[in-house]
Amino acid sequence: MSAAEKLQPHSATAQPLFSVRDLTRLYGPEKGCQGVSFDLYPGEVLGIVGESGSGKSTLLSLLSGRCPPDRGTVSYRNTDGHPLDLYSTSEAQRRTLLRTEWGFVEQNPRDGLRMGVSAGANIGERLMAQGVRHYGELRAAGIDWLRQVEIDPLRIDDLPRTFSGGMQQRLQIARNLVSSPRLIFMDEPTGGLDVSVQARLLDLLRGLVRELDLAVVIVTHDLAVARLLADRLMVMRRSHVVEAGLTDQILDDPQHPYSQLLVSSVLQP
Repeated sequence: MSAAEKLQPHSATAQPLFSVRDLTRLYGPEKGCQGVSFDLYPGEVLGIVGESGSGKSTLLSLLSGRCPPDRGTVSYRNTDGHPLDLYSTSEAQRRTLLRTEWGFVEQNPRDGLRMGVSAGANIGERLMAQGVRHYGELRAAGIDWLRQVEIDPLRIDDLPRTFSGGMQQRLQIARNLVSSPRLIFMDEPTGGLDVSVQARLLDLLRGLVRELDLAVVIVTHDLAVARLLADRLMVMRRSHVVEAGLTDQILDDPQHPYSQLLVSSVLQP
């Protein structure tokens, strides 16, 4: 059994929300990711850690339907309980998933926001994708979510470019969560932020994830972020998952030599 396949902490009667088997995409020798398998259950947070170039971002792109694999499958159990083979669906269906039942928080919030429309419009856009058309409902949802992510609701008509980086990231989170998604992908959500802003954002994220019972896949190079948010970890190196298990177990007692180096912050080139 591979390290990734050991990520099965739930009983046999529980149904995974997201199942990945032998997921592989390579751009060159050990460039990309290969042989990744795991199950993710509702309400769980899976962290993917490793040094730059280990394959984390490639894996996240595959999981979120942004690029096709060379081989392997990604299965999602949709709201009616039926498994959906992600790469057997059309690109339009994958885009619809990302706008409705899924969300994607980009490392750079400018990549995840529409900078030319107001904060309220950014939040309301996802609701409109679900069929909400009443202006009052859209505006009320915008005000509510600005409050939830600690942005002054009076700024609902301001453009995102007038916000600080930390506020833009919080707005991007509101934009993703307003549609009540079941699964969120996060790519280094605290990257590039000041330490004090990072701490505040992490507290906000942790609270929202627990309150909304979200399933989350988060890529990060920051082990402090992983410890705070993730229930389980996968450690990647040179396109492979080298260790997988409970977060505290891996960070407190890593077994693989690379995990030990990662935890001790003595990374070798």
